[in-house]
Amino acid sequence: MASLGHIARESSDITRLAQFYKEVFGFEEIESPDFGDLKVIWLNLPGAFAMHIIQRNPSTNLPEGPYSATSAVRDPSHLPMGHHICFSLPNFDSFLHSLKEKGIDTFQKSLPDGKVKQVFFFDPDGNGLEVASRS
Repeated sequence: MASLGHIARESSDITRLAQFYKEVFGFEEIESPDFGDLKVIWLNLPGAFAMHIIQRNPSTNLPEGPYSATSAVRDPSHLPMGHHICFSLPNFDSFLHSLKEKGIDTFQKSLPDGKVKQVFFFDPDGNGLEVASRS
């Protein structure tokens, strides 16, 4: 059976992006290999998965994130039907409060049966995120 090993995010400011994931989700920084000129920060979410944040290399011509598209969408209400990573957690209401305290724009909804609450928002590089309550 397969399991999630890690997610990689490319960024022009790996320190800022790593700090966001540490503050918002509780990721912990872990030791990463020395790749020479390639700068990385490796994070781990205990009991879940790792995230590798990689210094952007403009010569690859990869888009930096949704904001680097020709018509950037910064409205989190578009995220339910777009690319995003979803985290689930039991303390949904306190998490939602912490997002508001940080001034993060969000879009909230629930599944049709109302049992699972959802909040959608962007990380500093424009990557879509969802947090769903655990029922």
